[in-house]
Amino acid sequence: MGELDVFVAPRPNFPLIGVMTHVNRTVMLKGIAGLRDLFPFNRVAGLRGIANIPNFDFPEADRTRLASVIGAGKATFLTPNHPEFFTDWMIDKELASQVAPKAAFWATHSVVNGLGRMAQKFWLANNLIAQIPGNSAPAREYSIDWALKGHGLLLHPEGMVGWHGDYVGPLMSGVVEMAREALRRGRQTNPALQVWIAPVVWKLTFDRDVEGELHKECAYVERRLKIAPPSAGMPLPQRVYRLYEILLTRDEQATGIAVPGGASFAERKRSLAAALCSELAALLGVETAEPASLLRSARRRLREAGNAGSADTAKLRAATRMLELNLRLGKFAFAGETVSQEGLAEHLKRIRNDYLKSGLRDTLNLFVPQPAGPRTAHIRVPEPLATHEFDQTDEQALDLVRSRMQAALDTINADLYARGGVKIYANPFRG
Repeated sequence: MGELDVFVAPRPNFPLIGVMTHVNRTVMLKGIAGLRDLFPFNRVAGLRGIANIPNFDFPEADRTRLASVIGAGKATFLTPNHPEFFTDWMIDKELASQVAPKAAFWATHSVVNGLGRMAQKFWLANNLIAQIPGNSAPAREYSIDWALKGHGLLLHPEGMVGWHGDYVGPLMSGVVEMAREALRRGRQTNPALQVWIAPVVWKLTFDRDVEGELHKECAYVERRLKIAPPSAGMPLPQRVYRLYEILLTRDEQATGIAVPGGASFAERKRSLAAALCSELAALLGVETAEPASLLRSARRRLREAGNAGSADTAKLRAATRMLELNLRLGKFAFAGETVSQEGLAEHLKRIRNDYLKSGLRDTLNLFVPQPAGPRTAHIRVPEPLATHEFDQTDEQALDLVRSRMQAALDTINADLYARGGVKIYANPFRG
């Protein structure tokens, strides 16, 4: 295995973590007061805050609820939603600094191990845990041990970033499995041990209208994808939808499937997914056509193949990639009658993340995506799940945690909509 796939245990350096808390708060999030709103300083990411979040809405009741389940005699697994890359750890770190300053954090191996030895040393000193695809056992062992010390362990149970701030995707089982194992081990020496799964949700809203900035981002994406610009005056929602429709058409043509006349975007998307599933099943030599199972099998096969250049491996890689991208725009996109300006911004970021990966500007955007304007982070803490009192199945535990997270997000949105805190449009993906 290459160094990217080798787990190295974190070596937390708490003085460094303390310093980075202040750096994160100023440079990454809020910016420098007195400069961040002045031209030309507001054009400099490090002065206005790289994630551009000068405002935090984190009620004291929610902060207290989270702090109450962290500490000695408690093993706590914090589970935030995961709508945005880079900003995720910046908000997570700010949150942890207030309630769990010695928490450990799960992160992708490409960040912890993939940026060189010095970067790896830095991330390990900040108590980041590298998740190694296909070999999560060492990360789980460290996580359970650290949680049992009472410091808290933070991971994103949705997995990879979805760029959907209003929707909590299906949760992975790892957090419940680790909580169960922590309870089993911990009760051997402390019969009174409490094990908590503590969900957290955060929702980002723009502090002003950024429609002009989003049109500029659309124009950039169109140029990079070699898509002709739309007719003058096309509204922002239709312009974003047009990008997805053209990309879908390209995939249909590449796959060679016939498009039924009059089919909606959602119907066309489902037809493409079905065709890709059939192709993957044939390449894998299996009968099932269920997307998640097929993708797991395909990724495993590709890991085993390594850099093998066979024609079948190339076909498998291409079909897997296309199905992954097809599924990235989930049912959440079609659910509502309206879409917020933040939702349109997320659609653009998803396209940039998934399709634009070459050149310095796009590479920087992959790791440090820049928002269209200043934002407020609305943070809420739903009721934690007491694993030590929960005697139902792992699936039921996940469903309960997810439902609490979604309900908290829905409450944030209901309040924002009631007081006109977001700009909304008719949803172009509906129907």
